Amino acid sequence: MTNDDVLNVFREAGALLEGHFILSSGRRSPVFLQKALVFSQPDLSEKLCKALADKLTAEFGKIDVVAGPAVGGIIPGYELARQLGARSIFAERVDGQLQFRRGFSIAEGERVLIEEDIVTTGLSFRETVEALDALPGDVVGGACIIDRSNGRADVGCKLISLAAVDFPDYDPNDLPPDLAAMEAVKPGSRGLA
Repeated sequence: MTNDDVLNVFREAGALLEGHFILSSGRRSPVFLQKALVFSQPDLSEKLCKALADKLTAEFGKIDVVAGPAVGGIIPGYELARQLGARSIFAERVDGQLQFRRGFSIAEGERVLIEEDIVTTGLSFRETVEALDALPGDVVGGACIIDRSNGRADVGCKLISLAAVDFPDYDPNDLPPDLAAMEAVKPGSRGLA
């Protein structure tokens, strides 16, 4: 799939939004990808994750475990794991830090892929890397459906994306006038209990 193909899936789902958005990172953008609208549709989830799984298999070979952060990474992580023939686990925030709970485990020598739905600054991704440091297994790399940083985010490992885009984002204290004139909304999930 090309970048345009991936963005067309988001458009088809009504998930490519324009306005003034507060991203999970706190930065502001005139574009928001409401991935929940995509991942609420199994056919679209399968289409994206199958294409990403093909890229990942070519790059990393066999994957045993797909690990990602809750909340946004749960559905695409599950579907990506299904496409790869792997298990899917997710980390949750406990006292502000991501931890793997619910009896999730990784065995010594298992090949682990870190998965995120959309990467902007890479913070959730790096937090998942840190949470995995407490478990055995070998992190082979990472994956995301869309890399909003267009390859600039430091995620702590090699990142393979299905699409890489360069949507503008701004410091909230340095907004262009047209964006500053609009009311800001925060549609993301970071900070949920």
